[in-house]
Amino acid sequence: MTATMNTNPWVTKYSGPNPAADPRRMRRIIAEDNEWALATVQRLSDLCINHIVQNFTVHPLLNELPEKNRRKVLAKISTKIPLQVTANLVSDEGYWRRCCLECWQVCDTSQYGGSWKQMFFERLLKNIIEYFVPDTTEVKVVLELIPLCRNYVKRLDIGQLLPPVKQTPEKLDDEASDTGSESDGPSMDHFDFSILLNKLPFLEELSVTYGVKDCGMNFEWNIFQFTYQDCFSLSKAIHSCKSLKVLRLPCNGIDDERLRVIIKYLLNHPSLIELDLSHNMIGDSGSKALAKLLLKSKLEKVNLCDNQIAAFGAKAISYKVRHFSTLRSLNLRLNQIGDEGGEAIVRALVKSSVEDINLASNELSEHVAVVISEVLMRNQTLKFINLSCNNIGPEGGKQLLEGLAMNKTLLECDLRLTDIGQENEFAINQLLHNNRERIRNVICHPAKDNGNPQIVSDHDLEFN
Repeated sequence: MTATMNTNPWVTKYSGPNPAADPRRMRRIIAEDNEWALATVQRLSDLCINHIVQNFTVHPLLNELPEKNRRKVLAKISTKIPLQVTANLVSDEGYWRRCCLECWQVCDTSQYGGSWKQMFFERLLKNIIEYFVPDTTEVKVVLELIPLCRNYVKRLDIGQLLPPVKQTPEKLDDEASDTGSESDGPSMDHFDFSILLNKLPFLEELSVTYGVKDCGMNFEWNIFQFTYQDCFSLSKAIHSCKSLKVLRLPCNGIDDERLRVIIKYLLNHPSLIELDLSHNMIGDSGSKALAKLLLKSKLEKVNLCDNQIAAFGAKAISYKVRHFSTLRSLNLRLNQIGDEGGEAIVRALVKSSVEDINLASNELSEHVAVVISEVLMRNQTLKFINLSCNNIGPEGGKQLLEGLAMNKTLLECDLRLTDIGQENEFAINQLLHNNRERIRNVICHPAKDNGNPQIVSDHDLEFN
C-alpha cells in the first residue's frame, strides 16, 4: 500500500518487501553515475608491482626489489617470457616449477638434484638434441640455448638421435645434373656433440643412444647405426668435456674398432669414474684396449654387460685389475668368458679394490666355484658377487660354502639358477645374513668390535 501511494519515483522503485536492495543505503554520496561505488583505492605498491609484471619482458626489474615485493612479482610473471630474459635472472624454484608443469605432465626432480630449474633446462636441451635433424635443423637453435642453460645442465640422457632426411632418387638425380657430379650426401651423420659438450662446464653425466624411438613403418637398420663419423665426433667432444664423471653408451653397436677410437680420447681423462658400454659388440680386442684405459684413468665402475668378451679379453682385464686398477665395480654379465676367463678374473680379486662383481651368464662351472672359494678366504674387500645363471652345481655350492665360512665381508651372493641345491643355498644365505648383522653391530656399537671398527659406506647397506 505504501509503495502505491508514494509519488516519489525512487521510493516507489525500491520500497517494498526488500528495502536493503536500495543501492543508496550502501553509499555516502548518491552520484549521478549508477555504476559508481565506494571502494578502497589500490595501493601504490600494488600498482607498481602490476606494472612491473606487465612490462617484465621489456624491463625485467627483479633483484632491485625488496624481498616481499620480489616474491609477488615472481608469483605473477608469465611462464611464456623469453628465456633470454629469465634464464640467468630468475632463480626462484617456484617459477621454474610452473614452467616445468606447463611443459610436461610428469615431473620428478629426484633425478635432477631436487632442482626445478635444472630439470627444465636439462629436459629442454634433451628435447632439442633428440629432435635435431642434421642438415635440416639450424645449428643456431642449439647455439642460442647454450649461454642460457650452460650453468644449469649437469646431466644429459639422450635416448634417440635422428639421421639426416633421406632424399628421394628423383631429387638426387636433379642435384647431380645441376652440379655436374654425384652428390656427396649429408654433411654429418647425426648430431655433432662437439658444438655442445665443451660449452657445458658443469656437465657430469652423459648418456647417448644412437637410434630412433617409435619409428614405426619407417624402420631401417641404418637409422640405428653408430657411424665412424659419429664415433670420432663424439669421442673428441667427450675429451673436451673435462667435468664429465659418468659416460654411458649402451645399445650403440660399438665394436672393437670403434671402441679403440673412444678409448684413445678417454685416456688420462681427469674426472671420468664410471663407464657403461653395455649391450654392444665388444670382443677380445676391444677388451685389451679397455684394459689399457683401466691403467691410465681413474675409473671406479665399468659395465660391459651383454658383449662378446671371451677368455682372452677377460684375462687382459684381469691383469690390469690385479696390478694397477682403482676399479670398485665390474659387470661382465652375459659374455662368454668361460671357466678360463672366469678363473683369471676371480684370481685378480685377491688383492684388488673391487667390491662388486657380476659374472652372471658366462658359462661358468664348478671349477670357477672352487677358485672363488679360495679367493673368499683371503679377500677382505669384496661385498657383492653375482654368479646367477651359471652351471655351478651342488659340489660347487659346497665349495662356495666352505670359502664363505672364512669370509666376514661378503654381504650378497646371487646364486639363482645355478643348481647348487637348497641346502647349500640356505646355508650360504645364513652366513651372508650373519655378515650383514655383524656390519650393523659395528655401526651401532663400534666399541664391541675389539676397538677396530670397520669403515662402512652407504653402498654396503643397500640390501636393506
